[in-house]
Amino acid sequence: MVLNEEIAKKTAGHLLQINAIKLNPENPFTWASGWKSPIYCDNRVMLSYPEIRRFVAGAMAAQIKELYPTAQTIAGVATGAIGVGLLVAEMLDLPFVYVRPEPKSHGRKNQIEGYLQEDHSVVVVEDLISTGKSSLNAVKALTDQNVSVLGMLAIFTYGFALADNNFEEASVTLHTLSDYDHLIQRASETEYIKENQFQTLFQWKKNPEEWKQ
Repeated sequence: MVLNEEIAKKTAGHLLQINAIKLNPENPFTWASGWKSPIYCDNRVMLSYPEIRRFVAGAMAAQIKELYPTAQTIAGVATGAIGVGLLVAEMLDLPFVYVRPEPKSHGRKNQIEGYLQEDHSVVVVEDLISTGKSSLNAVKALTDQNVSVLGMLAIFTYGFALADNNFEEASVTLHTLSDYDHLIQRASETEYIKENQFQTLFQWKKNPEEWKQ
């Protein structure tokens, strides 16, 4: 859920401004899952824009202070949230680790990189939530190491019901700076999209797996 309406609007505007999020209802993108989508999101782009990355990291750090004042470690989900997670940890003066999708096949075969102190309270930082499966996989890797995961904070979520159900079933609390609804509203207000495109984008979210142009 979005915690701050003003932050949600500003975040959506920034991501559109730098093309970290692209909207193209007429020529949809194909995700790795095979889904056809009128939206493509790569929040790592914001790392190349100092002012925007400071805004995003600062907003995340402020929300973590508010929501999880007892947090002792920040964990970023690889690879997309390594950069922003490290920025957040630096602002909060907290240790940082990152979590791979799976253990390495060589060396020490780590899935969690960095020093993770047992019994620490951890907040997970993510860049993007789609179905939530990869994010929750990172949570499981952390809890398997006997740490307490307080919750997760992400930059952006598509707001799929499937993701909401997955987080609820895993008993993991999710907050995001912005979401799909704020994004398309902002895109409409700034005339990034036309009214007929707004309706297409609105319909896609209802059933993205079976959506067709």
